[in-house]
Amino acid sequence: MITSNKLIAAISLATIGGLVAEFVKPQMPEGSDPGHMTLVSAGIGLVVGWRVMGRRAGRSRPLELGLLGVASLVFWGLIMFGIIEMLRLAMRRRLDEPVEAMERVVTIAMEYALYLAHPSILVTLAVGAVVSGYVTNYAARNWG
Repeated sequence: MITSNKLIAAISLATIGGLVAEFVKPQMPEGSDPGHMTLVSAGIGLVVGWRVMGRRAGRSRPLELGLLGVASLVFWGLIMFGIIEMLRLAMRRRLDEPVEAMERVVTIAMEYALYLAHPSILVTLAVGAVVSGYVTNYAARNWG
């Protein structure tokens, strides 16, 4: 069911996901193809905002809610990009076994996590956590 807090949480995390993806693109190595990174990150933000933050809005403090949402966004984003890159490698027949493919997902996710260590990205995630938590709780309190 559509509620204001789920909608606001989804929009705010989609915005954070898109912004972070745009900040990560220059951090990637020369010649790498980010593909649809911004759209995928925004989509993950929509789902995480709706399912994680939207359900907990009004029942937890704003800072907790925002940190949980952003941490979930980063976790699922890293996993998703690891899976996408692993599938790309598997289609090129660079992986031999399924266990190797699962190991590669974790390795690729950790490599992508290093791109998030830039100060502007960390500040964006921190400010986004605070703002999204307060806005989502405000929506739950006043319109939910």
